[in-house]
Amino acid sequence: MTTYETTYVYNIHTPLIGHIKKGRDEAVRPSTIPLPAPQTAVKPLNPMLILLPIVLSIIAAMIIFGGRLGQQSGTQAANESATQNGIPSLNSGVEETKAEITGAVLDGNGRISPIFSAEVQQWAPQIVDWAEAYGLDPDIVATIMQIESCGYPEAVSSAGAQGLFQVMPFHFTDSENMRDPDINAGRGLNYYAERLQQTDGNVYLAFAGYNGGHVAAATGWDNWAAETQRYYRWSQGIYDDAKAGLTESQTLTEWMKAGGTSLCQQAASYLQLQ
Repeated sequence: MTTYETTYVYNIHTPLIGHIKKGRDEAVRPSTIPLPAPQTAVKPLNPMLILLPIVLSIIAAMIIFGGRLGQQSGTQAANESATQNGIPSLNSGVEETKAEITGAVLDGNGRISPIFSAEVQQWAPQIVDWAEAYGLDPDIVATIMQIESCGYPEAVSSAGAQGLFQVMPFHFTDSENMRDPDINAGRGLNYYAERLQQTDGNVYLAFAGYNGGHVAAATGWDNWAAETQRYYRWSQGIYDDAKAGLTESQTLTEWMKAGGTSLCQQAASYLQLQ
């Protein structure tokens, strides 16, 4: 944010004193000589006029700082709530995570982690392209697809969420095919990128926000619905396993047992992997 400093300049104009003119033949007596017009007294500047811009600048700075402090306090509360529930601090490694995201996009190796299911692996080239388009780590995109649809583009939830990234209908225009992979990915990943920006690059809070909305991204565990809490655990665990360089994910196995297997079977059938 650019701060503009206003300088106030006060110009004090003293009235001019006119000359006294008399005719040559007119007698001039001391008592009748007009006195020069008195100069207007210069009043000292009101200290308040000097202090006012300073005071206003201080108030503006306090408002801006207070807003940032409030945002930091909200993140701190989310950290404390998560820690109490056995979850690593939501801010831990944020800068490292940002570096990983940038590195993963710039590497351009055309791969995602091998921990993801065969159904998601089928979408690996598209996942890499979509990730690059939205400035995301491909493993973030793969994690979302894994949990949302397991790579089944025709998936529709009971709430009406559509496609590979389970995007709600109100994110689309009337003329768009909600389950078209590219359109669905565009709407879903744009929303995740917004949550990532909202949380200053916190991948995990952005996962929670993808499921629970911007309010969930701004709060913490105690304020999340049970579904968002589960989503947070699954996404964090799967993504961490991917970034740890593992070839298998214990968290993904648990997700499969909790109901993911049925979804992946539908995806495998659609993709003709069976």
